[in-house]
Amino acid sequence: MALEYWYLRRRDMMYFCGLSLCYTGSMKTICVSGLKNSGKTALIEALIPLLAAEGIRTAVIKHHGHGFAGEIPDKPGSDTYRFLANGALGTVIYDEEIYALVKRQTVSVEDLAALFPDADLILIEGAKAEPYPRIAMLRAGHTPTSDTNELLCAVTDPDYPKDALPPGLPLFDFGDFEGVAGVLLGHLKTNK
Repeated sequence: MALEYWYLRRRDMMYFCGLSLCYTGSMKTICVSGLKNSGKTALIEALIPLLAAEGIRTAVIKHHGHGFAGEIPDKPGSDTYRFLANGALGTVIYDEEIYALVKRQTVSVEDLAALFPDADLILIEGAKAEPYPRIAMLRAGHTPTSDTNELLCAVTDPDYPKDALPPGLPLFDFGDFEGVAGVLLGHLKTNK
């Protein structure tokens, strides 16, 4: 059984504890995909403040591509880690502003997105098989990890073979975070 782990603001708890996790709001979901150490996390870290400056409220879901393989996604030795290690179904740790939930349960991206009803945009790190528009992170020698028809843009090394990508696809060098943010903002405006 998979373990899921979320950090959420306390006022969002009612959405998790409610009867339905289906979300029908207007948020958009975009994946950032690529092989391990391709720069996915660095890109997402840089995009969040750039999008926030444009008024876009962004939440991030990180897919653990190799599964937890019996590991507990918490600090070894912490109380919540110890509870899970001893067989608890799940644990929650919280204060007045934030909480973290670890729960043994099968879950979908849609279930997780429903935890963020105030978000304008959900960025998913990884999730190569999910059918969402995506940004490909491509280092020299890498091939795209998902269908190139889903790509909004690609972030590549300067020597990446451009002919391996769809013609007309916007391409950016690593570090051109503003360029990628521009593509995302354009996508959000044209797909309201």
